[in-house]
Amino acid sequence: MPEFLRLLSLEEALQRWLPEITHRVPEETLPTEQALGRVLARPVLAQEPIPPFTRSSVDGYAVRAADTHGASDALPAYLRVVGEVPMGQAPDFAIGPGEAALIHTGGMLPQGADAVVMLEYTQPSQADEVEVLRAVAVGENVIQAGEDVQPGQEVFPAGIRLRPAEIGGLMALGVTQVVVRQKPRVAVLSTGDEVIPPHQQPAPGQVRDVNSYTISAMVERYGGHPVRYGIVPDDLEALKAAVRRAFAESDMVVVTAGSSASTRDMTEQALNALGEPGVLVHGLRLKPGKPTILAVAQGKPLIGLPGNPVSALVNTWLLVVPALERLLDLQHPRPRPRVRARLRTNLTSESGRQEWYPVRLIAREDGGFEAEPIFYKSNLIFRLAWADGVTPVPAEATGLPAGMEVEVYLWD
Repeated sequence: MPEFLRLLSLEEALQRWLPEITHRVPEETLPTEQALGRVLARPVLAQEPIPPFTRSSVDGYAVRAADTHGASDALPAYLRVVGEVPMGQAPDFAIGPGEAALIHTGGMLPQGADAVVMLEYTQPSQADEVEVLRAVAVGENVIQAGEDVQPGQEVFPAGIRLRPAEIGGLMALGVTQVVVRQKPRVAVLSTGDEVIPPHQQPAPGQVRDVNSYTISAMVERYGGHPVRYGIVPDDLEALKAAVRRAFAESDMVVVTAGSSASTRDMTEQALNALGEPGVLVHGLRLKPGKPTILAVAQGKPLIGLPGNPVSALVNTWLLVVPALERLLDLQHPRPRPRVRARLRTNLTSESGRQEWYPVRLIAREDGGFEAEPIFYKSNLIFRLAWADGVTPVPAEATGLPAGMEVEVYLWD
């Protein structure tokens, strides 16, 4: 039986593998409203100030702050109302000493005004007069022109993933098209004489293809374009041909092989045949996922995943996702969502390998969570489907005790 190379930790494997991924997907221009979740390929500079004019942040009266000095419920300041600021237009009047103007949230401050008194702190006294019951300082309840963004300012650097907030910011600047990275094309191949398509009824000894669909869903979830290349039999030449075609047409190749050492050996040979530097990692100090293979050819990432569905999916999350981020030149990855939770039962683990356990989160009355481990064997996909997240057990530990606070990475 072929022996694994020296087993590496997840961190060691990523440090060895990711720098070798030099391939980057091309750029494309998209309408901004279609760019949610895409990675900016070029920085965006503001061409105008935001907001473009000084405006009120509340409903109230535009005033000169000096005219409200000392105002209180017992001793109001009386100001003459000279008009109402029209929404969507510049006011055609100015505020002089002892004067005020009714203004609504977002309204443009009239010339001469330098503050706004909230409506709650005023009351009318006569038809053209208002009582001010509270003093305001210069700039109070006012948003200055350019306070959010100045012209020429870099509002978004290249290499960020666009969220709804960024889409809104771009629209506020009138940026209706953006240059983003194309979605990496990820080839997904399942291998095994026992694997059949999901629509077929398995005969004794056969199993439906799960991995190519879960991997494809994960790839799509994190910004890639998955392409399934079907099921390849346990034949080295057939696998080499399929991998060669997928490699030529894709930015990344992911192969899920069976559990036997011979199928893993075929995967290694097929990936090595694609070019230098070839296989860089064969075997991880990780559970599930010890037999994982990481390779690179012509700067493109190549991955051989275990055939067991839990192992394949967990390692897609741990390894394929960082490779996608590398292909996209993502410079500012955001932390994965996670919560703190208290273990309900003991977790046992094999020392020397980091282990990832699926857990179900149960809300506590105090607003926190308890984490209920879902014990599993690596070919039971529904153990992951029923989980809310996964929690790691460090390689140096032999388990974690009930009641311990752990990090749960939310499973999405």
